[in-house]
Amino acid sequence: MRAALDAAHAAAEADEVPVGAALVHAGRIVAVAANAPRRLTDPTAHAEMLAIREAARLLGRERLEDCDLWVTLEPCAMCAGAIAHARIARLYYGAADPKGGAVEHGARVFAQPTCHHRPEIYSGIGESEAAGLLRDFFRQRRG
Repeated sequence: MRAALDAAHAAAEADEVPVGAALVHAGRIVAVAANAPRRLTDPTAHAEMLAIREAARLLGRERLEDCDLWVTLEPCAMCAGAIAHARIARLYYGAADPKGGAVEHGARVFAQPTCHHRPEIYSGIGESEAAGLLRDFFRQRRG
């Protein structure tokens, strides 16, 4: 989670919503990404999406069934869908997102009967730092 939190800090410094993700394969970090929709002018450039894309490229395959994803914020529906399609084994996330999350809130993507893959889910890891970073970021923006 430390790598994901460091990426979230980097996102905040770049004036992006502070979310970071790290994808792990065989005990080593394969990809780390920070939110970058503004920088890349791409609404799909969430940290999870960027980490999944990079890991798939580096590992040379679209299925990441032996990988774990660590992310600082509960994934949205788009990212949860990508996690399912990539067949990621385990999802670890920090802060819950009652407004935009889709794992334990909102759409609950993995609980839908049409979802063909459900990762193991572990929440609350690094939650206080992740949530604090988000609170501080939005507090500064409201100024």
